[in-house]
This record gives sequence, C-alpha cells and structure tokens, in this order.
Amino acid sequence: MTDHYQVTVVGGGPAGLTTALYTTRLGHDTAIINRGGGRAAMMLDTHNVIGVTEDTSGNEFLATATEQVQAYGADYYQDFVSDIEATDEGYHVTAGNVEVTTDHVVLATGFSDERPDPPLPRTGKGLHYCLHCDAYMFVDEPVYVMGTGDSAAHVAMIMLNFTPEVDLLTRGEEPEWSEETGEMLENHPIDVIHEEITGMEKRDDGWLEAFEFADGTRREYRGGFPMYGSNYNTDLAESLGVELNDDDSIAVDDHGRTNVDGVYAVGDVTPGHNQIPTAMGEGARCGIGNHYDLRAFPRSLDEIEEQGPVTKDDIPAISEDLRARAVEHEGHPGDGQATAESDDD
Repeated sequence: MTDHYQVTVVGGGPAGLTTALYTTRLGHDTAIINRGGGRAAMMLDTHNVIGVTEDTSGNEFLATATEQVQAYGADYYQDFVSDIEATDEGYHVTAGNVEVTTDHVVLATGFSDERPDPPLPRTGKGLHYCLHCDAYMFVDEPVYVMGTGDSAAHVAMIMLNFTPEVDLLTRGEEPEWSEETGEMLENHPIDVIHEEITGMEKRDDGWLEAFEFADGTRREYRGGFPMYGSNYNTDLAESLGVELNDDDSIAVDDHGRTNVDGVYAVGDVTPGHNQIPTAMGEGARCGIGNHYDLRAFPRSLDEIEEQGPVTKDDIPAISEDLRARAVEHEGHPGDGQATAESDDD
C-alpha cells in the first residue's frame, strides 16, 4: 500500500528539513525523501549559525536536525527520487524502494558546485565555496580565487576586505571578464596568475600550504574559492513544468510556491544567498506557505455554504497519528494521556 502525505519534501538539507519541521509542527502529515550528501554534508565545521558551535560538522548538524523532525512525527526515507507524476489527487512520488502519494511536493534538491580540475586541496581545508561563510577564516592570510569570469574577478576584489594577499588564478585559460571588470582589476592590488597549477603542498594537518605552477614558481596559500558556476538539480522540476529563472534556478514567490499548483521549491535550488541561515529562513516561510494552502480552518463563507458549518466531528484537523505524537512529545504541556475520546467529555 502506498502511503499518503499532505507534504513530501524531496531533499534533506537545511532548507528541506526546516520546511518539514514547520509543516509537521503545523499539523500536516509530512515525508522527507533524501538521497543523502549535499553541500551541507561536506562541511567540516559549521559557521554563521547562531546556537550551533563551530566544531559541529555538516553531517552532525543534519543528523540532529533529522532526529528533531522525526521526533515531531515526520517520516524520513533515505532514497533517491527518480520520478514525480501529477495525478487527479495530487502527486505520485517514486524513489528506489519508496512510493508515496502527496498533496504537495517541496523540491529541496539544491545544486552542485562546478569543481575545477585537480590538483586541489580538500574541501574545507583550502577549497571553499561560500565567501560569506569562510572569508573570516582567511583574515591576513594568502588567498587564491580560481576562475576566468566576472564573478571570479569580483570575488578576488571582495577578498581584499579581509586580506592584503589575493591572487586570481586563471589556470592557463583566457580571461572572460568584461572590459570594465578588467579595468577594475588593474586598479586593485591583485596578482593575476595565468600559469596552470602543476603541484600542491599540504601541511601536516591536511590544510593547503602552497601551489606549484607550470613556470616553476611556488606560491603559498591558506585557502581560496573556485568560481566556475553551479549546476542546479532541476530535472524533477522541469518534468512537472515548473518555471526556471534565466540562471536555471527555480522561480518561486516569497513562500516557495512555483507556477505549478502544489509544487514548492526551497533552498539552494532557488535564487538567493546559499547559506544555512538563509536556507532555514526560506524553509520556515515555505513550511508556513504550505500550511496556509492546506489548513482546513478557518472555513470560508463559500466553503460554509458548500459544506456547512464546522462541527465538533470535524475538529481537530490534525491526523490521529500526528495528534498522538504531539501529545506524547516532551514539549507538550499536558500529561501525555490525552485521547480523542476526551473531546466528548
């Protein structure tokens, strides 16, 4: 038998998990189907998240979040969603060993950073993808930026806010930045290194020490940022007819709604800053948006005319399973003994 949910979240990063947290606590049967991995899972340390210490790894952060959402009553499946099909009742979601039907789908499928060719340091120990998260780590340290476009040049100039030692590495490729950007670069103290990287040195703790270049030179760096773009994971969205932006991210309103009824998107697959606090905020708004669109009450005047007034038999709208989980949860102020029969007293 295929399980039915009001909300099914595809993806288990900070945005998807926060969406599921809100929809579950707002009384909607919710499933999370997550293939695992993702950008957050790559983090060796967590930065810029109030209340979470920096020695928390990405995997630890996600594991704790998943446990919290499950404790409120959401179901979690570790699997890869291969197909979502629109039906008369909503959507049919197919993963490897999981099939569910659902009223709403939330796409939290993220994107993949385009990685440069090796040699490269380890992600989190010299290779970094979030300037706003990690620039603070490199104050007064030698830093590189890789790339040939305007974004790479601008990030290199931005890093001068944090350190006086910034190199822009084109790795043997011709620069593609605009004439205006090129003129800006010439007026900032940045060395543009055109030779390809031929070798790399690491410290004993695994952090980057230096790059060696094709011309025989060696330059020390503590870390840097590759700027080669992103590949948005939008195959499922496109199969449903969801509208994309010019940069291939998913177009959404301020509560994550797409142009397709019942389909929402949140997190890195949508426009905006790609950071955990931002993703969590988007997830909260998306969860609330789903609640606005799913909640049974208040019943409008048109609905009252069609269905009649709300009676005691109609309430509460929360499912019996979630109702029981809520009463038993440690955060509930009751004695944990409440039952449906108590409404008749």
